[in-house]
Amino acid sequence: MATKVSIIGGAGYGAAEILRHLLVRDDVTIVRVASKDHVGKKLGDVHRSMRGLSDLVLEDIAPKEAAKGADVVFLGMPHKVTAKVAMELFDTGVKIIDLSGDFRLRSLDDYTADYAPGHPCPERLGTFVYGLPELFRERIKGAQHVASPGCFATCITLGLLPLARRGLLKNTAVRTVAMTGSSGSGVAPQEGTHHPIRHHNLKAYKILSHQHRSEILQTLGDAGADKIALDFVPVSAPLSRGIFAVSQLDLPEGQSASSIQALYEETYRSERLIRVLPRGTSPEVASVDGTAFVEVGVETREDPATGRKTLCAITAIDNLVKGGAGQAIQSFNLMTGKDEVFGLDRPGLWP
Repeated sequence: MATKVSIIGGAGYGAAEILRHLLVRDDVTIVRVASKDHVGKKLGDVHRSMRGLSDLVLEDIAPKEAAKGADVVFLGMPHKVTAKVAMELFDTGVKIIDLSGDFRLRSLDDYTADYAPGHPCPERLGTFVYGLPELFRERIKGAQHVASPGCFATCITLGLLPLARRGLLKNTAVRTVAMTGSSGSGVAPQEGTHHPIRHHNLKAYKILSHQHRSEILQTLGDAGADKIALDFVPVSAPLSRGIFAVSQLDLPEGQSASSIQALYEETYRSERLIRVLPRGTSPEVASVDGTAFVEVGVETREDPATGRKTLCAITAIDNLVKGGAGQAIQSFNLMTGKDEVFGLDRPGLWP
């Protein structure tokens, strides 16, 4: 029997990716797509790659009506708006996968600092399972509500997760610079993401204050990190898709280039969507573009003058797939008893 799915917030890029992956699956039926924008238009008139795939139209309907008859609802709206919609669904019994930041953090103080003053339902913070399968796979399988991770948080965390899980990320400072494509800013045009400015430009933004910083620290702490500092600088890059993150820290005591490489290979050996590259090979955005795959590379260096040893972890993802809708579909697969990577293990285009 097909799993019935509704999407609330169906006009954005995240919803487009959910639809791109699920519309072609025989085991899924899209019941409704709700939206405040493009009401009455067919999916293919809003997301043009889907012309001819569905007769569904975007509807401006109440959350409970959108969820009626559905087994799982994906929420693809901005923070705070999403929480108010979720509040109307909690008593319906429908499973929820939220792509916003409203339920990722457990601390109200962190939410207030990173997203907005106050929270529509602060008592629900900490009740959603964090949807990072590489860390919480078993919890996701039995979850009623999942908070899908942010794009920067996914990319940076996966570059550091092996260290945290081995207890090697303690009493240290991590410095990360991560470049992102313009689709991460959403479907609505903005001055900072307008193509004539973006396509030939690089600029930093939200310097040392990006909202995903708290999320990264919380997740690494759950994995075993302790007393770490994170200095994170996001960079707006001339790309539509992709995140490329470079994290540097002191090489943990007793470790070497070969032991770190072995640690990463061992940690991710059974993860079918994560590729640990050979030493000396850098991840590339182009090789994961449009896919749910993650490329991870690690390198070390000792400064002969000071004896200081540095570890560099580099990760590349597609921000809309593994960093967004694709990862949400990973959780969806786990929650509905499907193979975790079903529909997600397709290679991308090259070049």
